[in-house]
Amino acid sequence: MKLNVNGIEHDIDAPPDMPLLWALRDLIHLTGTKFGCGIAQCGACTVHVDGSPRRACVTPVSTLEGKKILTIEGLSKDGSHPVQRAWAEIDVVQCGYCQSGQIMSAAALLAKIPAPSDTDIDQALSGNICRCGTYPRIRAAVKRAAELGAGHAIAAAPSDLPSMLLPSVTVPARTA
Repeated sequence: MKLNVNGIEHDIDAPPDMPLLWALRDLIHLTGTKFGCGIAQCGACTVHVDGSPRRACVTPVSTLEGKKILTIEGLSKDGSHPVQRAWAEIDVVQCGYCQSGQIMSAAALLAKIPAPSDTDIDQALSGNICRCGTYPRIRAAVKRAAELGAGHAIAAAPSDLPSMLLPSVTVPARTA
């Protein structure tokens, strides 16, 4: 079967019921998408399928032929996507395990609602659990990403990424 991941066609040999998560990690060797709970409850495995967030741990590969899959690795090649930049600027990450899923959910939200309210953010990311409790920083980073992305496309088809990349920024070291 063929899967279009980050704009690249991959021929994979997998049983039809194999979850996308394992195809990404074990067959395509993209390990940014994390295993958390395996039952679509924690959001660590969030990817985009045709622009919408989807839990890779419960999505069978057989349902994805002809669809475009975007992973954290495809969001930007150099971390210059507005959400990734905001995450670094706000210093969201504590343990970091949930962050690729959080970032993918935030990017999907901002592609749909460029200037989200607190309620929009809370609803869109409610399925992403952060065991470290960095929710205030996550919300601040989504708002900052909205500022950084104002006037720019927040999410793009993988083939459009090089033209959509914003100039890189230097993030000052965080002081205590």
